[in-house]
Parts: sequence; structure tokens; C-alpha cells
Amino acid sequence: MTEWGGATSPAGGNGGRRRLAAARGEPRAARQPLERPAPLRQAVYDVIAEMIINRELQPGEHLVENELAAQLGVSRQPVREALQRLQSEGWVDLRPALGAFVHVPTEEEADQLLATRTLLESESARLAAKQGTPEQVERLRELQRVGEKALSDDDQVALVDANAALHAYVVAMSGNKVLAELIAMVDRRVRWYYAPIARSRGRQAWDEHAALIDVIASRNSRRAGEIMRRHTERTRESYHQRRKEAAEREAPG
Repeated sequence: MTEWGGATSPAGGNGGRRRLAAARGEPRAARQPLERPAPLRQAVYDVIAEMIINRELQPGEHLVENELAAQLGVSRQPVREALQRLQSEGWVDLRPALGAFVHVPTEEEADQLLATRTLLESESARLAAKQGTPEQVERLRELQRVGEKALSDDDQVALVDANAALHAYVVAMSGNKVLAELIAMVDRRVRWYYAPIARSRGRQAWDEHAALIDVIASRNSRRAGEIMRRHTERTRESYHQRRKEAAEREAPG
């Protein structure tokens, strides 16, 4: 008997027979055909996810398949498939006999993710200051200008997108692919949490970005990590403060 993943299986089981067949040069057994690409299903998923992130679809909102299908100009099938995927990724809650609802993030969920973001992005800023080129710093300044324009236009969607783009470029400057992959895993949800506070963070956040860019340009890696840590922690604090104020407004009496 051999151990595999915590379970025992006979050495001469299916896996063993396949290895013996391969060793003898026998043809491999046929596998299940691969599914063909489904660009419409992916497109519907992306659109609904963005609607959730940008708060066009609010937390707790009922998602009606036929209404979404009509809005997007598609049949109900890709909408149903997109909602199932969104449910598996934590964006949507499917309730028996009631349907689909936009997930309402708990305070614990948000705190854990934003804390993880602080750790990852502090390291990315530290590495960006070590690895970044003058051309990359200039690109950061261009992204800063885009964000400041969105701020002056009071455009929440553009603010969220500009904030994400600037942070993503700092990650790219770090040159650490593993770090970039880890941050990409949390990026969409960070944008979701950031959307309600984009305006309230406003000028302070973009002043912090400007200071970060200057420090990266000076190649002070320790200071860059510290500034990014404080910057992301302030975003975390602002998110919790907004939730507290919303709860107080909704409290009876």
C-alpha cells in the first residue's frame, strides 16, 4: 500500500496501471474532451463583477436573472453561469427559494483582506524603490496626474480605477512575480472595499501617493515601505470608520 494525500491506495491501482502502460509505450487512455472557450460567459461574469465592485449593484441587492439578462442583452443562461461562479468566489450569495443577492462583506472579512494588503503592498513599495527606473517613476507620476484629475472631477469610478492602476504599477516595479500574483488575488476585492471611501480619502490619499512616488524616486526602500504601510493602514481605518458611521445612522432612535 502507498500513501497519497492522506489516503491509502494499492500500488497496483489505476495510477500504477497507467504508469506501467506508459513505461511499455502503450497509447494513453482517452480523456474527457476539453471544453471550448466561452467568451460570452466570461464577458457576463466580468461585467457583473465590475457592477458589484463599483457599487452599481449594492451589497445585499437582489439579483434577478431575467433583469440582468435584459440589461446586458444576453440570454439567462450565461447570467446564471456567471452568478454561480460569482457565488463560488464570494461575490454573490445564492439563497434557496429566494435567488441571488450581492454578498454583504463582514467586518472580519474586510479587516483580514486589508491587513493582508498592507503586508504585500509595503513589500512591493520597498522593492519598487530598489528596482525602479527613472522611466517607471515618470509613469507613476503620470498615473498620479490621472488620479488627481479624477479627484478634481469628483468621479468615484475613475478614482477607484486610478488608485488601482497606481498601486498595480508599484507592484509591477517591484519585479517580484510571486508578490504580483498574490496581490492580484486580492485586487478586485480591495477595489470593492475602496469604492465607498474613495471620495472621503480623497486629497489625503493622493497626497500620500505623491509622497510615496518621491521616496521611490529617491531609492529609499525602507522609507517607501513605511509610507505604503501607513497609506494602506489609513485606508483600512477609513473603511472601518465608514462602516461604524453607517451602523450608527441605521440604528433605531
